[in-house]
Parts: sequence; structure tokens; C-alpha cells
Amino acid sequence: IEGLVNLRLILVSGKTEDFTFSPNDSATDIAKHVFDNWPAGWEEEQVSSPSILRLIFQGRFLHGNVTLGALKLPPGRTTVMHLVARETLPEPNSHGQRNREKTTESNCCLLL
Repeated sequence: IEGLVNLRLILVSGKTEDFTFSPNDSATDIAKHVFDNWPAGWEEEQVSSPSILRLIFQGRFLHGNVTLGALKLPPGRTTVMHLVARETLPEPNSHGQRNREKTTESNCCLLL
């Protein structure tokens, strides 16, 4: 259907399912739709709430109010995103836990 965005969502387990959304749909709308229409083959990955479903696009978490239109996804083509269950999102511009741990590890040997 013209103007709609095809999304192929991939779970950590590798299972995929295709969905169709409007460019006006936000990451929160998508999470709710997927939760309400949970695919038959995904029973093992079922989550308790749509609020912990997160989308990852090109390696970045999509924050809840980002719309598909804002991502300038090509209409008529299928865009692949990862769907993960995660309580909290990393803050934008944060380097994540891994980098912080590395920094503290390397500082341990500076005492002379």
C-alpha cells in the first residue's frame, strides 16, 4: 500500500515478523501494536507490557516519540529493525555501561 512503511522486526532469538505502519506511527505506537498483535510463533518471547519493547534501527535505540516518517524510511521497501525487551533506554549521547567499565579498569594501574 502506497505511503505505508513495511517493517521487518527481528527478535534476539532470530525470529522475524513483518508489519505495516503509517509514517506517523511512533516507536511507542509500534511497540503497542506488536504487543497487541503478538505473532503466533513468538510465544517464548512474549513480554508482560508494551512499555518494555524497544526498537533498534541502525544500531540506535528509537525513543518513544520518534515517528517512522522522521527516520525517512523508503516507502514500499522493507526496513529491518530489531525488537528487544528492555526496561530502560540508555540516555542519548551516553557511552553506555561498557565504556565506563573500561575507563575504571585502565585507571587502576596508574599508581606508582
